Amino acid sequence: MRPTIIPSRRVRRTHWTEQNTAAGVKTYTVYNHMLLPAEFESIEADYWHLCEHVQVWDVACERQVQLKGRDAARLAQLMTPRDLSTAKPLQGKYAPTCNAQGGILNDPIAIKVEEDLWWFSIADSDIKLWAAGLAQGYGLDVDVSEPDISPLAVQGPKADELVARVFGSEVCDIRFFWGKMLPFQGSDMYVARSGWSKQGGFEIYVNDAKLAVPLWEALFAAGKDLNVRIGCPNQIERMEGGLLSYGSDMDDQDTPFECGLGSYLDLNADVESLSLPALRAHATQQTRQLQGVLFASSPTSDSTWIELGDGLQGEIRSQVWSPRYQKHLAFVMLPFAYTHRHSTLEHGGVQGQITPLPFSQEALQA
Repeated sequence: MRPTIIPSRRVRRTHWTEQNTAAGVKTYTVYNHMLLPAEFESIEADYWHLCEHVQVWDVACERQVQLKGRDAARLAQLMTPRDLSTAKPLQGKYAPTCNAQGGILNDPIAIKVEEDLWWFSIADSDIKLWAAGLAQGYGLDVDVSEPDISPLAVQGPKADELVARVFGSEVCDIRFFWGKMLPFQGSDMYVARSGWSKQGGFEIYVNDAKLAVPLWEALFAAGKDLNVRIGCPNQIERMEGGLLSYGSDMDDQDTPFECGLGSYLDLNADVESLSLPALRAHATQQTRQLQGVLFASSPTSDSTWIELGDGLQGEIRSQVWSPRYQKHLAFVMLPFAYTHRHSTLEHGGVQGQITPLPFSQEALQA
């Protein structure tokens, strides 16, 4: 018998929890104090369907930390070492947020909605509290809140066709991490080309609770011939694509450099960012790196620590079996003292090949 979660206000339902239940959700996780579906038919069956057709995901747990007011742009920039000064209205940017020591606090999409209105579409951590603390400490004229805006993702190779049937063909012109305000039953919603899969698709920011279920129903009605199904973020697919999960693959003890996110930092930008001074120093002090490791079979050890010899250890952050490539995939934090001298490692009786992230097709197919 599987343990269950006792319902309470600390674990919030979404606008689509009843639809998830009706579809036979098997597993939930808790993400930003909200229910997030994690499995329907099975992890592998869900994976193959996502890669071949189209799915609708309840990702309302990707909460929006809203910054509104005269100093909204200043607060947004304080929170991230990525230069946001060139962002255009309705453009999103992947913008790791970091503390004064350079540790990663979250890896949201920062969306410039209007000149004085920003959304940080966050991963799993209480960034609203940190943003409010910065606003208070710096004496900024900005209101920090979590509005009732719930993303609904449409992901898979048929996502363009499905979303176009509901919102019109102009969705096909939306560029990656950009969005448009598009009407649905009399209300404009932000529709962005984004999502936590490499299959392509959109996230629809539902800003009217009364339209949450009608939009859900419209997508399923429009996608019957596309074999649309309910789905959720998939561990196999996201690891094959090299997508990182905050709290699993990285946290505030890691810097963006260590997690392969250095390209999203603007170290030379003339901007006011809380973490940039520390990160400029970290740029030349890196001693470890998150790497991919490919095993021909699943290691027998349950430990997440890999003994490398000479007192060195690696730490497995995430791992999964890939049915497509018939390999066990792992994201592992490894010291340079080891990787500068070795291209393989052994764990649980199985040898693994060390490779950069994201995994290349050459490495996966070898």
